[in-house]
Amino acid sequence: MKLLAFAEQREGKFKKSAFEVTQTAKGIADKLGTELVVLVIGNNIEGIIPELGAYGATRVVAVQEERLQYYSTMAYAKITAEVASKEQATILFFPASQMGKDLAPRIAAKLSAGMAADCTALKIESGEIIASRPAYAGKVILDVKITSPVKIYTLRPNVFTAVAINGGKVSTEKYTPQLTDADFSARVTAVKVAEGRPDVTEASIIVSGGRGMKGPEHFNLIEKLADVLGGAVGASRAVVDAGWRPHDEQVGQTGKTVSPTLYVACGISGAIQHIAGMSSSKYIVAINKDKDAPIFQIADYGIVGDVFDVLPPLTEELKKTLGK
Repeated sequence: MKLLAFAEQREGKFKKSAFEVTQTAKGIADKLGTELVVLVIGNNIEGIIPELGAYGATRVVAVQEERLQYYSTMAYAKITAEVASKEQATILFFPASQMGKDLAPRIAAKLSAGMAADCTALKIESGEIIASRPAYAGKVILDVKITSPVKIYTLRPNVFTAVAINGGKVSTEKYTPQLTDADFSARVTAVKVAEGRPDVTEASIIVSGGRGMKGPEHFNLIEKLADVLGGAVGASRAVVDAGWRPHDEQVGQTGKTVSPTLYVACGISGAIQHIAGMSSSKYIVAINKDKDAPIFQIADYGIVGDVFDVLPPLTEELKKTLGK
């Protein structure tokens, strides 16, 4: 038995989920008394591999080639399946990121593996991994045990927190796959990065809006505050379901789990599904005109008032204070 963890990187920089997956897999490997191997795929990745040492990695398999600069579904799937087979890995960990959600099921099909997707907790019972994952739009949590010989788990980002430690030396082994043009029949030729606000899963500051914003036309107030703070814009499920904001901004049990330093909830009542996705934030500020809103029960700071009265002057004062 051996564990293989997929460490996601883009443009020569590890995603935060890479450290979360690595450290979580290391903890499981230690409990099972087995070895952990970390897989990194890309181009010009030698310089970043030592970073994984701070999260428990001691042995890394690196696959790099110019054509792997951008994610290629078929090429990455082929490489990962080959490395897993070569290493005789029977337990594989992936992030439940956009890349991981695309890649993991393909690996499961190639290796005839069972898969537990979007896991929010892992534990060991009688030498077996028990994974917890949400179902029915987050209304229930299932405890899952995979019985197939090869097992795959995808871990929800920002749930399994990673803390850097004084890691040891990382041993890197290069693997050269036999790739053909057919493996790149669908490929990325260019990437355009959105300028301005960061993604909610990576942001250290998030300003979120709920139904209390009363319509999409009022989200400019959220955007202005987020821009002043240098943060991301988030939204509740009700807002996304109404079509006011895009799905990639949704925070909550059925959206994205976030763990920023500062989370500002504007006009969000605090449904349990939303709280499940942001309660690990270091500081939570709630703005709501209902003093009994559940969001105040977890907020570090609360402002009881109408968001339309609070946000404009708050934004202007922050502009002055921050010199913007």
